[in-house]
Amino acid sequence: MSTKRRRHEDEEEHENHERWLVTYADMVTLLMVLFIVLFSMSQVDQKKFNALKDGLAAGFGQSTSVLDGSSSILDQAGTAAMAPVAPAINYQELTEVELASTSNGLAEAMLADALHRRQDAEAEVSRFEKLQEQLLAALRARGLEDDVKVSYDERGLVLSLVSRHVVFQADLATLSSRGRSVVDTLAAVLVDVPEPLQVDGHTNQVKVKPKYFATDWDLSAARAVTVLRRLNEVGGLPGARLMLAAYGHEKPLVDPALPGSQEVNKRVDVVVLSSLPPETRAMLDDVAAARDTQVTGEGQTQEGDGS
Repeated sequence: MSTKRRRHEDEEEHENHERWLVTYADMVTLLMVLFIVLFSMSQVDQKKFNALKDGLAAGFGQSTSVLDGSSSILDQAGTAAMAPVAPAINYQELTEVELASTSNGLAEAMLADALHRRQDAEAEVSRFEKLQEQLLAALRARGLEDDVKVSYDERGLVLSLVSRHVVFQADLATLSSRGRSVVDTLAAVLVDVPEPLQVDGHTNQVKVKPKYFATDWDLSAARAVTVLRRLNEVGGLPGARLMLAAYGHEKPLVDPALPGSQEVNKRVDVVVLSSLPPETRAMLDDVAAARDTQVTGEGQTQEGDGS
């Protein structure tokens, strides 16, 4: 009886060696579902397909495409898989024609873009010249026209307070009474200008430690802050339109080797910032210089004719 019981237990403990088929079948099923999902997500770009079809047809000199889905060459008995190639034009000639056409088109586009930027720069200089006339007229009415130097750079219109009556005393960041009058006169005109303003502080080129400041950077920054606060607190210009920069002795207005340059380079600039793109703003100085040359030339011609 024990022998029968042992045999019965051995049969129950028999291991199924084909269980891996279940796992394999599950994996195959998952792969099939994955490929079905990928296929359902794929979509043929019909425009690109038609462009490729027409390009191959033109390249092999055939009026009909071998990729035409309506009729396949495999369904046409007695026809060759590919007809002899008969190009209408040499490939090298075609390339040169295309390159010449592309180069001409690119050159025309670049020329048109440069002309457009030049026109924008000239319009901006014309607008700034009107503002310059208003500023000089206001300064002239108070006898302060010699205290401000007007120029242009890649940022916009630059108003430099350069007069020895306006610039700060050595080691100080306090405006003189005449300097306050100049700033107030400028503010009365600039308050109606929509462009933002940047106030730049500068020291002279003498590389010495200021008496009351750690470095000439600190001194130039303090001078810029003095003018900025005057524009805001007295002139009424909103703070959102104002910003400042400090340059120390790094950006002299005139050559430091020239006599009297220290008095000129020790200054504060008020810059009316242009809203044009950078590549257009870079033309402002050249456009303004060209206009000055033209005006000077016309003045000399008129003087010569009068004599």
